[in-house]
Amino acid sequence: MSRNSRTVLGLVGVVVTMAALAWVAVPFYSWFCRVTGFAGTTQISSAAPDTVLDEVVRVRFDANVDKNLDWTFRPMQTKMEVRIGEDAMAFYEAVNNSDETITGTASYNVAPEVVGYYFDKIQCFCFTEQTLEPGERVEMPVNFYVDPELVDDRDANWVRDITLSYTFHRTEPKQAALDVAPAKNVN
Repeated sequence: MSRNSRTVLGLVGVVVTMAALAWVAVPFYSWFCRVTGFAGTTQISSAAPDTVLDEVVRVRFDANVDKNLDWTFRPMQTKMEVRIGEDAMAFYEAVNNSDETITGTASYNVAPEVVGYYFDKIQCFCFTEQTLEPGERVEMPVNFYVDPELVDDRDANWVRDITLSYTFHRTEPKQAALDVAPAKNVN
């Protein structure tokens, strides 16, 4: 094999490797954020822990809407105090202000970022697409707790104020999501 052939073969190998790494980067990053709480990514849990501490955290609720989505979206409470480990529930409201059926999906994070590993959601409207008819108003619950292990983490044990923030984005509906009714219609 000539030197030029080896060079071309090496460059093709580099291109294939780079393409493969680019292909796995997004799912790997998503997995990494879910596992570590990096960038304020919250955790998912099936139930709150048995341990509830006497220490309290204040959770503030924030809501945003992408400019391409003609919805009004807001937290129904601006803040609440919960004991660490306590099962808590908050509600958000969404209203479709347009004259068309629109599907949206919420992205979320918590701040400060270091608390993402300890903020666990049990149930959340952000796990599924939300489809609203023209003028429809829904109340959407988020059931969560703050993991008691927070107090043992020297990098996060100082946190007593948490902001849970959602941004709704317009999405194209998937058929499976249309078969699920996660939100409560209050019209």
